[in-house]
Amino acid sequence: MKNFIYWGFFLIIFCSLGQAADGVRDEYIIAKKFPERLSDFQFFQDMSSQLPAENVIPYELISSLFSDYTLKERFIYIPDKLVARYSKDSTYEFPVGSALIKTFYYKKDERNTGTEVQLLETRLLLKKFTGWDAASYVWNDDQDEALLRVAGATINTSWIDQSGKQMSVRYRVPNKNQCQECHESNNDIKPIGPKAINLNKNIRHPVSSEAVNQLDYWLESGMIDHYPETMESVVNWKDENNDLDARARSYLAINCGHCHIATGNGASSGLYLNFAENRPKQLGIYKKPVAAGRGSGGNLYSIMPGKADESILLYRMRSIDPGIMMPESGRSLIHEEGVHLIQQWIEEM
Repeated sequence: MKNFIYWGFFLIIFCSLGQAADGVRDEYIIAKKFPERLSDFQFFQDMSSQLPAENVIPYELISSLFSDYTLKERFIYIPDKLVARYSKDSTYEFPVGSALIKTFYYKKDERNTGTEVQLLETRLLLKKFTGWDAASYVWNDDQDEALLRVAGATINTSWIDQSGKQMSVRYRVPNKNQCQECHESNNDIKPIGPKAINLNKNIRHPVSSEAVNQLDYWLESGMIDHYPETMESVVNWKDENNDLDARARSYLAINCGHCHIATGNGASSGLYLNFAENRPKQLGIYKKPVAAGRGSGGNLYSIMPGKADESILLYRMRSIDPGIMMPESGRSLIHEEGVHLIQQWIEEM
């Protein structure tokens, strides 16, 4: 009887999804197994140029997680007539059949706006009947297809940054377990970025080209049920016109706050870096580590106000030693700009 009810529910939702999509293959989103090719989903009208299919919507975050200086294209797909529901201090609750799509890439020369790009991987978070599931697809040399890599991959590549410096990286595509490390909350996989406080910014309207608030556009498009009229959003940490404390807290929230939260993998540390946290000790100020070791660098506190060089938080950000560095995965380079920001923040406390 239970199986009969389950499959009846499955067919109702499946039929609903099938009516909604224009091009996107809903059956692959909710299927138990991931297809071998990214193109099978039909998320893109043109794969190489990342031109999305109809109903696949590009979106932006106010501040982005650091991933070895990669650039990212983000897209969201919600089946027609279904709605994502607002959740305070968390990401929107997306309906079954939704997809979050993120392509990582480098510009071969960041000084040139028309330069060639190298597509590295496209990560998917798909909302299935059993919850969210994650997978990474690695782009081929012809840059016209990406293939499923459950075990991850390593890509040795280089690019020229905006200052003209030649940068090299051993870029790591995460395996399935590593995806779960960052995205796990209460033992379930959850998205990280699409919280209302991360999305509350102006974008260019895809039809009128006028500036419009992104959340207003999502509301107008029927993608979300609502968002609060008043809420404290993160800021763009790169914008030096913003308050230093807000910049630093926004940086830590997107890069660390998904693990360092009461429901995340870093909960046992007692160090909570989500944007809503306001208790000094939980933010690391004069907080001793739960477990001392190499990761402390001989320092006493996560944050020693006025003394960045004696703060464990900064010590671990400056490291690329796998036994010391934070975050533990997702990067192989030191984020120099992020280190400078947090150093300045601690020094001015």
